[in-house]
Amino acid sequence: MSLTLQDVERLIAESELTQRALTVEVNAAAQTDFWLMFGGILVFFMQAGFAMLEVGMVNIKNTKNILIKNLFDASIGAICWWFIGFGIAAGKANSANNGFVGEDSYFLDIPMAGKSMWFFQWAFAATAATIVSGAVAERVTFGCYIVYAIGLTSFIYPVVVFFGWNGGVGGAWREENLLFDCGVTDFAGSGVVHLTGAVAAFVGASIIGPRIGRFDEGIKLPQQSVIFQTLGTLILWVGWYGFNGCSTLALGTLSNVAAHAMVTTTISAATCCLATVALTALTSADKVIDISAANNGVLAGLVSITAGCSVVEPEGAFVAGLIGAPVYMLGVWTLEKLKVDDVVGAVPVHGFCGIWGVLVPALFGSSTQYANAYYSARADKCAGIFYGGDGSSLAANVVFLLFVIGWTGATSLALFMTCKMTIGVRVSVEVEESGMDDSKHGGKVFSATPVPTQEV
Repeated sequence: MSLTLQDVERLIAESELTQRALTVEVNAAAQTDFWLMFGGILVFFMQAGFAMLEVGMVNIKNTKNILIKNLFDASIGAICWWFIGFGIAAGKANSANNGFVGEDSYFLDIPMAGKSMWFFQWAFAATAATIVSGAVAERVTFGCYIVYAIGLTSFIYPVVVFFGWNGGVGGAWREENLLFDCGVTDFAGSGVVHLTGAVAAFVGASIIGPRIGRFDEGIKLPQQSVIFQTLGTLILWVGWYGFNGCSTLALGTLSNVAAHAMVTTTISAATCCLATVALTALTSADKVIDISAANNGVLAGLVSITAGCSVVEPEGAFVAGLIGAPVYMLGVWTLEKLKVDDVVGAVPVHGFCGIWGVLVPALFGSSTQYANAYYSARADKCAGIFYGGDGSSLAANVVFLLFVIGWTGATSLALFMTCKMTIGVRVSVEVEESGMDDSKHGGKVFSATPVPTQEV
């Protein structure tokens, strides 16, 4: 059969169209990989922020100890995430019975196209572990630290990820059998990451007990540097744009959603910073405009918006940050009453504001933004109750909160109690008083003697 000139022209045109389609597909895949790698780098950079924040809040005699734990959080997390963490968290779900863990993707048995996602999610896992290390600083044994870092990144945290983000009971990306027909609206992890780390931190700090002198009247334990604290806060704020904005997991048609998430993140952090400073000044005897309140206010506002950053309107972000301030201060007051010593304020910031953050999209999520970030077909139903939703999102998110608190609390309790009955969870009085750097890390980072406790 001979081809006419028209046939040849048609075949060439079809070939060109096919080539263009393939080019678009390849470009979209490359764009997604770049976005996830870029986001992963920003989230990993948050480890530097946590390191500076925690160094600034501990005694100078424990500097090396807290720094090496920040490095180990990322390193232990990487190996555990490679072995089993990612498989549990992001493996294929068993749709027949909802499942509890992923069924594949262990030991990086994934296609090349999945490795950018592995990298992005590893950075999140390291963040969850770091939340705990700051809370129990200055008195936890190094052996106990290693055990809980492995347990958290290998099993405790990945199960929460599977439940809330992947194919588990609460996953919002499931095609059927959605929890309350909406699934969990926790876009970037107020509950998945922050609350999980905070619950483990609360359990650990409760079992280990407070530092010597922490709740003695008239004594204020020394902190190394407010400069480091503020530097750490600013680094964390920068990294949070990767945490929230890049949680679209792709760019392309979702670029506007990413930009919106970064805008709402900014508004909530700024609002909570100002509100926390104002409340602290109004409620303190000397009316101090406190830099520590400003730092923790920024972090509280960031956690408060993380779940709802893609679905709330700017005014919703403002309310999230505004209410985040008293929520954070309630957390501080509660720990003081319970005499739970949380060195860096991880539980008030990541725990109390993590709970509030999970409620935010269920209250203030708009159908317009939900349709952009999730699915338009269920946007009206799954919007926040103040934006016309029928409460299904609120019900799903409350169930999720109960799951995170119950699961993480029970497994962390078992982990820390096992350590307490075997290898021990707390250093000796002599080690605590002389400093962790002398006992484990070759001496103090500076030759000067430790700063004495201060009377207040």
